[in-house]
Amino acid sequence: MSLQRFLQDWAIPAIIGLAVAIGLLLMFPHLRGQSDKTVGIPDFHGPASYARAVNLAAPAVVNVFSKRAVRQHPLATHPLFRHLFDNLSQLQRERMHSNLGSGVIVDSAGYILTNYHVISDANEIAVQLRDGRAAQAELIGSEPDFDLAVLKIDLPNLTAITVGEPDRAQVGDVVLAIGNPFGVGQTVTQGIVSATGRDVSSAGIGSLLQNFLQTDAAVNPGNSGGALVDAQGQLLGINTSVLDQSGSAGGISFAIPANIALKIMQDIIEFGRVVPGWLGIEAQALSPRLARSFNLASTNGVIITTVYNQGPAQQAGLKPGDVITHINSDPINDGKHGVAAMAVLKPGDVVTITYVRNGTIQQTQATVSESPKSGSRR
Repeated sequence: MSLQRFLQDWAIPAIIGLAVAIGLLLMFPHLRGQSDKTVGIPDFHGPASYARAVNLAAPAVVNVFSKRAVRQHPLATHPLFRHLFDNLSQLQRERMHSNLGSGVIVDSAGYILTNYHVISDANEIAVQLRDGRAAQAELIGSEPDFDLAVLKIDLPNLTAITVGEPDRAQVGDVVLAIGNPFGVGQTVTQGIVSATGRDVSSAGIGSLLQNFLQTDAAVNPGNSGGALVDAQGQLLGINTSVLDQSGSAGGISFAIPANIALKIMQDIIEFGRVVPGWLGIEAQALSPRLARSFNLASTNGVIITTVYNQGPAQQAGLKPGDVITHINSDPINDGKHGVAAMAVLKPGDVVTITYVRNGTIQQTQATVSESPKSGSRR
């Protein structure tokens, strides 16, 4: 076969075909590798490393060390032995109990969020940064019912963590827990969000909050008050407790959503206490029977049972029997979602309330106020 014949019959068509294929791949990059994929199964790719997220978040996570004085012996207050202990010096009668935990710098001015139980009754609180610097911390305030405390340190060039969007966290999202477990130093563990909007009051974890993020990332003693961050290194929550009913956490831990924690911090800084938002209503979750009686297609929402006189809800035109389905854009699927939605509101906030009345979806706006010490009902 002559060279000319070979070029005409084989080489030139092959070169043209290859050029066309390359052009198609350049124009339609999604076609690359299609033959290697299983039909019907999405192609998910996660990062091979979360080092970037850790490098962004870890400088804002601190070790918290607290000390408190405790009685040396339980018999110290017993009538038969009190005189013996009274003759001892103050240092002999008392000893210092140390506690360790973690905290998160949320403001470059030096404000730190941690758990209340980390610093409870502390006489001294010290903070150590990831870069080795240390400082005495001032307790700005605390809220035991939410297990949160606000500390402040005076150091230059502090790195504050970037806050994410815990409301958008979904089951299956990758999360990282950063803290100081067992006092070994800053440690990172990885897991997923295993549940959202979790109410753990039935598990004996006392808190007014009913909207925890649940994760299977390893959280151990010393992690309390540390950061739960997403795969981009943004703060999702403050690690606060583990489910421990048999001496083992079983891979279940809970974090206070960052938006709620920050609202509580702002209240403590501004008012010295938590100022919860108040709409002036009492409500209950919809049961299937109640939903049918109100001709509702689902049990999503809460039904108003009481409206307080001169309260925000009454001024907005709401009445007993109305079913609230959304506050702003947040769906109120049940009572705990309503509590969670109110937890991030403060007096003066204007909210849009979506409700159902006589089978018709309506909207109104209400100005949130602070709950009065006493009030009358309608």
